[in-house]
Amino acid sequence: MNTQGVILDMDHSNTNSIAVGLDIGTTKIVAMIGRKNEYGKLEILGVGKAKSLGVHRGVVNNITQTIQSIQQAVLEAENDSDYKINDVVVGIAGQHIRSIQHSDYISRENAEEVIGEKDIDELINQVHKLAMLPGEEIIHVLPQEFKVDGQSEIKEPIGMYGGRLEASFHVVVGQAASIRNLGRCVKSAGLELSGLTLEPLASADAVLSQEEKEAGVALIDIGGGTTDLAIFKDGIIRHTAVIPFGGNVITEDIKEGCSIIEKQAELLKVKFGSAWPGENKENEIVSIPGLRGREPKEISLKNLSKIIHARVVEIIEQVYAEIKLYGHEDSKKKLIAGIVLTGGGSQLKHIKQLVEYITGMDTRIGFPNEHLAGDSNEELSSPLYATAVGLVMNSIRNNTKSATPIVELKKPEPIFEEPKVVVEEEIQEEEKVEPETTHESAEEQIKKSFFDKYIEKIKDFLDNAE
Repeated sequence: MNTQGVILDMDHSNTNSIAVGLDIGTTKIVAMIGRKNEYGKLEILGVGKAKSLGVHRGVVNNITQTIQSIQQAVLEAENDSDYKINDVVVGIAGQHIRSIQHSDYISRENAEEVIGEKDIDELINQVHKLAMLPGEEIIHVLPQEFKVDGQSEIKEPIGMYGGRLEASFHVVVGQAASIRNLGRCVKSAGLELSGLTLEPLASADAVLSQEEKEAGVALIDIGGGTTDLAIFKDGIIRHTAVIPFGGNVITEDIKEGCSIIEKQAELLKVKFGSAWPGENKENEIVSIPGLRGREPKEISLKNLSKIIHARVVEIIEQVYAEIKLYGHEDSKKKLIAGIVLTGGGSQLKHIKQLVEYITGMDTRIGFPNEHLAGDSNEELSSPLYATAVGLVMNSIRNNTKSATPIVELKKPEPIFEEPKVVVEEEIQEEEKVEPETTHESAEEQIKKSFFDKYIEKIKDFLDNAE
């Protein structure tokens, strides 16, 4: 019968960490449970997806709705995997995110002692104490390059000797109130927050190769509410930015421009939308049913792609301005690997060509399949799930045990209801059913897998037959 849970349980003994990523986006919330397989690839055990209702441009603006959406996504992931989620790594984005460059140093007492992990930690902790603007909080302190006693361009100072350890840092800062709201939502949904990661960094983990990061690459993650940018060069993160426009603004424009409802605008964008108006002929028309008995609306595909094109150009130009701000035009800082597009917005037809046309940089669409195990569901390798996959990878690095097999949770529970014991005696011969007969708490009954419900029906049937 329910051997799947048991198998997962046995597997669990030889895998060190089960990781959970929670991508709280503007359009969708994704909970993803995964672990590393023996080949070092990411095996996805379960995925849950819910429509995100309380998030606007990456920032939580309705806590109650966000909690409900998180619970729905988590419940779906638990049912999908037979694991109970304990804690999650959450992605953070939103228009309040900014990044700064900062240099700092420490003087070591004994220059003849080898520089170790604790020296670097001390330096990072010192940066964490930086005075920020009122209401801001540091999310990440990412070391870029180190100097030891004035010797520069050191990537790995551990193992060297020296009295003065200096480093340049990429510091990512966000609004404390927004970060706290995110934490409150996760806690109120019954979960622990094991880590916060900037979403473009998570997406970069999932879709970029080490070679690209070395050569120089800009990752553009076009989400529903925001477009996130992360620039890497020489394997080091150099620049991050969050632009407060995404796929939803395009839908909004279609809605206004064609006088239709949002649902229809979204459908039009996904099914017929194109970022390049040149390919549609004048006579290509889509008919949309009118509201409440009104006449159907006829929309020209050429006009549709003109609307989309105008907004996409605006988004890309803002991103390109950030790339130029980093200094891409300087020969030393040139991004040889060009641009990688990911996120739901990257699935828009001809967006790759438009980005190449505007920026003059090589562009490809980034799929998170490089790090996924070979037998993964095809849907998971869609750019939509890039951030969620990256968050799971991030959680694995923290070596967390973020989820427990539901089978493990059931074992120690006592049997304390008379009718249950009767049922157990009656079906003693059917050994396969036996592990399922323990009584469950109210909370767990809500979170039952579909299989458990099926077993419940058999028990009811036997009760009635009696």
